[in-house]
Order: sequence, then structure tokens, then C-alpha cells
Amino acid sequence: MHPALFRSTTIRILRQLLDDRRTVAMILVVPCVLMVLLYFMFDSQPGPRPGTTMFDKVGLIMLGLLPFVLMFITTSIAMVRERTSGTLERLLTTPLGKLDLLAGYGAAFSLAAAVQAALASALTFWVLDLDIAGSPLWVVLIAVLAAVLGVALGLFFSAFARTEFQAVQFIPVVVIPQLLLCGLFVARDQMTNWLQWISDVLPLTYVVDALQQVAEHSNATGTMWRDLVVVAAFSMVALGLGAATLRRVTP
Repeated sequence: MHPALFRSTTIRILRQLLDDRRTVAMILVVPCVLMVLLYFMFDSQPGPRPGTTMFDKVGLIMLGLLPFVLMFITTSIAMVRERTSGTLERLLTTPLGKLDLLAGYGAAFSLAAAVQAALASALTFWVLDLDIAGSPLWVVLIAVLAAVLGVALGLFFSAFARTEFQAVQFIPVVVIPQLLLCGLFVARDQMTNWLQWISDVLPLTYVVDALQQVAEHSNATGTMWRDLVVVAAFSMVALGLGAATLRRVTP
């Protein structure tokens, strides 16, 4: 990987993001608005532990799920746009390598994800008063890793879409099953065996499990670190598969 090409690619993508006000609003504003909505929905309902509310459970998990979902949508659409506009074709005729391009995308969207996670977490913990046993910093770290996972999967699945509309159609295939089986709606140990097996191979499951570890323990646990390693491994594999799909159409 060439540091100069990686840096220029990252800056280019960040500029594209900043020039698109709707994308900036979706990344930075929408999560905060949704967290406020969840607060008013669940704050009056008692939580699983004495002195807590359902918002303490649902809000924490959503801090990890929202970055994943939003970054998957944003990245997949952005990469399809690069392909259909011919930008990707032109870039691949330059000395820019596939790794430089993917690393630039990953870095740019990861920076956006870090800002997103920091804003949403700050609002949730210090304004909406989310109560957990662990440190909010662990939550921010997990949220960023979840966003990177969304970026990696978005880059990979964008290869199978010819239009931006087709990229959005992958949400019911890739995102929704993970939301249903990650443990948000039904505890995984209450699912039938075959659903648990499917859940075991879905990366979002480990994001939720890591957040639950932070909610229940004041210090980082071995299970949390294992979950983070699994999420990082899924992201690396998805980026590798995404690199394999970056091919020129013309010789």
C-alpha cells in the first residue's frame, strides 16, 4: 500500500461526504434523533435490573446497531455510484491499488463513524442518562467497530448491485436477518437450536454480545475481547472479498 495514494484517497472520499449534506445528516443527525425517540418510547418501562429502564437495554444495543446499518447503506451506495459513474474505472487505470482504494474508503468512513459514535454516545449517556456498569468509552469503541463492519460489508455487497436501488435491496438480505437474530428482540438462548446456529455465524451477534458485556461488567471481560476480535476478523475478510471484486471492465 502506498501511503501517499492512501492519504489522497481518504481525503477525496471525506470531501465527497462533506459535500453531500444529506449523507452528513444521515450519519451524524439521524442516530441522535432516533436515540431521543427510543428514550421517550422505553424510559418509562422497567428494565431487567432494579433501578434501570428498558431504555438502558435497548438504547445501548442501538448504539451499536445504528452505525452498522447506516454505514452499510452509505458505503454500498457510494461504491455503486463510483462504479456507475466510471470513477472506479478511471481510478483503476492509475497507480492507485485496490488496497489503497479500500483502505481509503475504510479510513474515511471509519472517521465519520467515530464522530457519529461519539455524538450519539455523548447524547445518550450525558443527556438521556443511559445507565450501564461499564465505561462509555468501550461503547464508543464497539460502535466504531460495528460501523467498520458495515463499511466492509457494504463494499463487498455493492459489487453485486448495478444501481443504487439494487444496493438498497440488499438491506432485507444482509441487515434485517442480523437484526432479528442478534439478540435484540429475543434472547439467543431462548431461540430454537437452528436459529442459534445461524446467529452464531452472523457478525452483528458479536457486536450485541460485546455491548451486553459492557452493560453488565464494570471492567472489560475476556468475552468482550473475543467478540471484538471476531467482529474485526469478519471486517477483514469482507474487505478482502471486496478487493477481489474490484475489476476493470475495459482492458
